Amino acid sequence: MAVMARVREFLREEQWTFAAHELPALPGSPGSPDHPTQRRIAYGLIGVLLGLTAGFGNSLITANTYALQGALGLDPAEIAWLPTVYVMTNVSINLLMIKFRQEFGLRPFAIIFLALYVALTFAHLFVRDFSSAILVRAASGMAGAPISSLALYYLMQSFPAKWRLRAVVVGIGVPQCATPMARLFSPELLAMSQWRTLYLFELGLAAMSLAAVIALRLPPTNRVKAFEPLDFVTFVLFAGSMALFAAVLGLGRIDWWTQASWIGWALIAAIPMLAAALVIEHGRANPLLNTRWLASADILRFTIVTIMARIVLSEQNTGAVGLLTVLGQNNDQLMPFFLILTIATAAGVAASAMTLNIEKLAHPIMLAVGLVAIAAFIDSHSTSLTRAPQLYATQGLIAFAGAFFLGPALLFGMTRALAAGSGHIISFIALFGIINSIGGLGGAALLSTYQVVREKANSAALVQTIDPTDPIVTQRIQAGAAGVGRVIGDPSLRTAEGAALLSQATTREANVLAYNDVFRLVAVLSALTFLYLFFLLVRRSIRARRGVPA
Repeated sequence: MAVMARVREFLREEQWTFAAHELPALPGSPGSPDHPTQRRIAYGLIGVLLGLTAGFGNSLITANTYALQGALGLDPAEIAWLPTVYVMTNVSINLLMIKFRQEFGLRPFAIIFLALYVALTFAHLFVRDFSSAILVRAASGMAGAPISSLALYYLMQSFPAKWRLRAVVVGIGVPQCATPMARLFSPELLAMSQWRTLYLFELGLAAMSLAAVIALRLPPTNRVKAFEPLDFVTFVLFAGSMALFAAVLGLGRIDWWTQASWIGWALIAAIPMLAAALVIEHGRANPLLNTRWLASADILRFTIVTIMARIVLSEQNTGAVGLLTVLGQNNDQLMPFFLILTIATAAGVAASAMTLNIEKLAHPIMLAVGLVAIAAFIDSHSTSLTRAPQLYATQGLIAFAGAFFLGPALLFGMTRALAAGSGHIISFIALFGIINSIGGLGGAALLSTYQVVREKANSAALVQTIDPTDPIVTQRIQAGAAGVGRVIGDPSLRTAEGAALLSQATTREANVLAYNDVFRLVAVLSALTFLYLFFLLVRRSIRARRGVPA
């Protein structure tokens, strides 16, 4: 009993006296008191630490799948489950986390889930096989989800009240910097002690985050009775369906969509579960998901645009990195490339915060997709001689656009949720989390699948043009055979090896052409999204002049 009393005292929130303008905006969010400069700096540093911890949670795995595949003895389909299962459990957990903060307060929320995340990251060090890796990774996805919210709250405390919206942009942007940084740091981490160093690095970040949160508390929040029994029914159905959709999108392109029967069964289960969750929520007085608001025209337009933006922004990890990998470059050789992406991402966050205009939130989204369209079109002219330096400018532009777009997109939906009533915040956070997580997986799945299809088509077209009786083809085979002449004495084997080298070159060229097709697809989708946004803005302007509601 004495131990439990001490635990409750440790988790208890301090009593603060707030002025009227310092009160929490919503139950579950911290108050906004005026802080001295030193405390603001401390809040800002902790916010950045928490944001990077949240971002590295999955980025370290995604950036090092090949190293982990060899270390754990997994095949490509098995290793793909590790980042996918993290998203499966991470995507929906905020539905409950928001109400947890509202009912139990910020202090228990921060300490409990950060401590759990530290414990699970520590458990990664003892992973021995595929099943244990999956279990620990899934649990980490649930425990790591609240860290992004904490990062946002700490960064909001570090900014003056008039700049709080800029703090939201920074808070949502900092985790994005972790993706290129993970690839930048990974070669050095792997060189120290192979794959376990990745988890030690993640463990160190998590432990530092926990210590920092214990040392400097957030201002307390207003607490209300939030949970209702039907919340858990909805959560089980909704989270289960989202997890199945994530599994399909994450593994479909590897197991292949029409070849693996489990994909069909997963969709058969996921669609009725999602429908049941929405039916339950549609009839509730206090729904977890406000289906009427989510189905409104404004929110549907926001969803379409944001999903399209997430798809085209998937080009960086799927298209550019995939192309450079096919051309024989790995993380060790791409450190300057990822350094440029890291700087460009940070610059995008800073530029988005500094240029934020709450009245014109669609404009930065338009600019971002426009930049992606231009950069992707330029990259669509790549050849087998293309290397990272030729992609520095265009991929840096896409990294900048990805960070520049995210904060305004969040605020665009958040302002509409607040205008509709504070009860809509949970619905919007769920929608935004799904768009980012499932949209990211869907974008990677779409572009990767398109690349595979186009590679097969290009390969077939190239092979048809190769005639063994053509003097140029014969000369190319002989050149390949001469290259291995010192190690292979048999003339027939040398010729066969020359033909094999020509086949490898053909496959490489087919892949380069396929990635060019991917870049062109991204450019087209980006241009269409830009034109759609432009149409919406023009229509709104015309309606405003006529006095018609938008």
